[in-house]
Amino acid sequence: MTPLQGLRVLDLSTVIFGPLASQVLADYGAEVIKVEGPEGDSTRHTGPAVEPGMAAVFLGANRSKKSVVLDLKRPEAREALQALVATADVFMHSMRPQKLAGLGIAPDELRARHPRLVYASLLGFLPGPYAGRPAYDDVIQGMSGLADLMERQGGEMRYLPTIAADKTCAHVAAHAILAALMQRERTGQGAFVEIPMFESMVGFNLVEHLYGQHFEPPLGPAGYPRVLAPWRRPCPTADGFVAMMPYTDQHWQRFFAEVGAPELAGDPRFIDIAARTAHIAELLELACGFTRRHDTAHWLAVCARLEIPAAPVARLDSLPQDPHLAQTRFFEQLEDEAMGTLRFPGVPVRFDGQRPAVAMPPRLGAHTRELLAGAGCSPAQIDAVMTPQPSAAPRRHNNAAATTTPTPTTP
Repeated sequence: MTPLQGLRVLDLSTVIFGPLASQVLADYGAEVIKVEGPEGDSTRHTGPAVEPGMAAVFLGANRSKKSVVLDLKRPEAREALQALVATADVFMHSMRPQKLAGLGIAPDELRARHPRLVYASLLGFLPGPYAGRPAYDDVIQGMSGLADLMERQGGEMRYLPTIAADKTCAHVAAHAILAALMQRERTGQGAFVEIPMFESMVGFNLVEHLYGQHFEPPLGPAGYPRVLAPWRRPCPTADGFVAMMPYTDQHWQRFFAEVGAPELAGDPRFIDIAARTAHIAELLELACGFTRRHDTAHWLAVCARLEIPAAPVARLDSLPQDPHLAQTRFFEQLEDEAMGTLRFPGVPVRFDGQRPAVAMPPRLGAHTRELLAGAGCSPAQIDAVMTPQPSAAPRRHNNAAATTTPTPTTP
């Protein structure tokens, strides 16, 4: 019995923000129905692929789901969607509000017909001056201050080399939907949940970085100095790098004694955490100067002996061979008749000692007939929905390995 077994989620979102949120719900046992247009989610064609429509980026955010193809420009498809909505606990989308009314899926319409429905709207921005703007990961990284952090630390204005806004907001969306489901258990009523990328990422960014701006008048600028220090990076060693983090007074006292500079423990700049935070750039530059003297193995042994947190720096390609991940069976391998063996990150959490299993992402439209029949659509209705119009024929896509990934939150 998985935690969300028996719940049905209808997901009309595309790319990463929404699909990753619904993948979390699928990981926890919900039945997630991915509603796609005739061409499918654009990520089906993003990255390397063995089979057209099953590219790497799509695999990363759509495991354990079912796929239904509905061309919502057609009235018969909109009727079929309404039949599916009637069977769902959660309805989620990432469309701009102005598109919803014409499709018959505006929140007031659906909630009036289905008062127990949790309706989740995944937005770029809440209603306000920015409402309705398209939201992309790069744009939200810039607007939320993440790019500013990169410049403050490294002297160069740039984005984090990961789709941090899409992925972070996906988890915000998942836990907001779960909270609404819990509320429904108490009240019997569904909810309209709005999950904005911009506000979510500003909140994420300012946990530590609001800093002096927490106070009015401010007690200093925004920005937590320790993590903005240019030397806050893996420490260089004689043969590579070590991720080392002395943090407490005791850690630094032991480290300074080890490197032959015990007097630094009494230096007013480094004597306690407040002083170290104020002089963090000097402290980390000093530490990295010491670590260059010996190889990585030396420092790992020293840190283990001194009880200072440290670890080797992993390369992305080495993670599937990580011994801890192997021992905890984090990665799962699934066999597919057409694509062969595929590797997936597993669900990171356990329930009563068991990690939920993952299943293959769906091929485009693989479950259309089955799910529409289960929602009460007649064979004739299903045939009408599944008969493509000439203008709706899928475009050809180049499935070569992609070097960039588009990350819109709206189609």
